[in-house]
Amino acid sequence: MTSQNIYILAIESSCDDTAAAVMHNGKILSNIIASQKIHEDYGGVVPELASRAHQQNIVPVVDQALKKAGVKKSQLSAIAFTRGPGLMGSLLVGTSFAKSLAYGLNIPLIDVNHMQAHILAHFIDEADFKKPSFPFLAMTISGGHTQIVKVTSYFEMEVIGETIDDAVGEAFDKSGKLLGLGYPAGPEIDKRAKLGNPKAFAFTKPKVDGLNFSFSGLKTAILYFVQKQVKLNPNFIEEHLNDICASIQYTIIGILIDKLKLASKDTGIKHIAIGGGVSANSGIRQALKDGEHKFGWTTYIPKFEYTTDNAAMIAIVGYLKFLEGDYADQSVMASARLKI
Repeated sequence: MTSQNIYILAIESSCDDTAAAVMHNGKILSNIIASQKIHEDYGGVVPELASRAHQQNIVPVVDQALKKAGVKKSQLSAIAFTRGPGLMGSLLVGTSFAKSLAYGLNIPLIDVNHMQAHILAHFIDEADFKKPSFPFLAMTISGGHTQIVKVTSYFEMEVIGETIDDAVGEAFDKSGKLLGLGYPAGPEIDKRAKLGNPKAFAFTKPKVDGLNFSFSGLKTAILYFVQKQVKLNPNFIEEHLNDICASIQYTIIGILIDKLKLASKDTGIKHIAIGGGVSANSGIRQALKDGEHKFGWTTYIPKFEYTTDNAAMIAIVGYLKFLEGDYADQSVMASARLKI
């Protein structure tokens, strides 16, 4: 089946990154991302501005992806695109463009679930890239999502735990904003955490039954803690910034690993994979590697370029669906709250 030349053009536009990738028989030929800097001024993504930026970026990004791959439009086998979940205005830009291009080229259109793509990014064909064995547990952690998913096969997935309020990425970003760090704050907290004492300040972990998560209480606890300390010492944040960052990161990682341990125990599955933007965090990566020795896990950690929103992960899902003949038709619509 794979002896033929299958070229997939993939488009990702779920949030504030406009991305396009070209895949040939499971291998990535190009993976182009245009990030939107405009949101930094607002400390978060502004949906209306995001969709406008996608409209400006999508043609040059797709053009660049094809040129870098050395592939002509006439060689494409199918167009894959992110159908959801995500910001509706952003999704509409990618969906409309993908539908038009597939229609114009008279080739199949393939809709992709963004959260499935974060998980299936592990199956991109690359040297020294260890692919998970089925069944495995996937923890998808990003600015908008925190989930534990039981993955039985490429397209048989079950969410067994998820956040009941805020996502882990939001907990990082809001905590960072509180400390005067830029947006997104996750990478800065990670960098400073390496220089601080993770046990300098203790934050209570939220008590949530089963495999679900909660981060809103932790955000509030950090807010009250900082307010109280600044009242006593106006220079508290700058004097203790590294220790505060290390303590916040230590607490968040503890919450994630505790739930993974419980999920592994409940399911008997010891193959663990992570995905999503927050999986770029060095502390989480290290904690997962430590789990191999502590809990007998086999862990799968994606390459950095496949952690944040990107089109390569959309391409691998498109490729796998193409092999099964699982196409969408022109009536397909974007869905902001698409479930796995």
